[in-house]
Amino acid sequence: MNRLLVEGLSAGYGVVTVLRDISLEVRQGELVALLGMNGNGKSTLLNGILGFVRPGTGRIVLEWDGERTELTGKPPHQIVGMGIGYVPEGRRLAPNLSVEQNLLLAGSAPRARAAVKDNLDFCYATFPILKERRRQLSATLSGGQQQMLAIARALMTSPKLMVVDEPSVGLAPIMVEQVIATIRKLQEETGLTVLMAEQSFFQAIEVASRAYILSHGRIIRMFDQKADPAGEEEIRSAMLGVG
Repeated sequence: MNRLLVEGLSAGYGVVTVLRDISLEVRQGELVALLGMNGNGKSTLLNGILGFVRPGTGRIVLEWDGERTELTGKPPHQIVGMGIGYVPEGRRLAPNLSVEQNLLLAGSAPRARAAVKDNLDFCYATFPILKERRRQLSATLSGGQQQMLAIARALMTSPKLMVVDEPSVGLAPIMVEQVIATIRKLQEETGLTVLMAEQSFFQAIEVASRAYILSHGRIIRMFDQKADPAGEEEIRSAMLGVG
């Protein structure tokens, strides 16, 4: 089974522990949502997976194509090189580069270099507005267009699995729906594997294969939408840490 596996992970910043005994898995072809209110550790968990935060205990393992690779303790560039794409919170584009320059820069990574033209064509087919504005500086795009560019930039790295941190931040409600729907469409049509942290929990859980609820640095519930779809009140209670 191809998957990302997190086992018994604890992590934080300095003497402050943010995550406590986190275990989850993301299987190939799934869209897994990591849900929780602000300040409960979603971004810290993603940063731990990506190597920006070093775990205190536990491990992170990528099992893919018969190989088992320990990601714990590896630097971010090595993790990206192993096929983990990243869409950061706040997008973090190169503001003084054009749309196409941002994409080509991401596509220059060793893992993706041979496929740069195919990946660029795919990104433009997926996001026609980016092709239309390919010469435009990324800083001059709307918030929704910048989020599309951030997703396309991750696709340029030829990811096995894509980690998406809070794609709804700073977007109007209608754009939140469009961005989450786009991520779902990519997952369904291409078989892309996605781990997405999100606080717009009803939109996210609607498109997710499974969802983990994170509260005070711990996973308190897991919903499997195919096996046992959850009702709105059950989800709301879990998000609030009651019931």
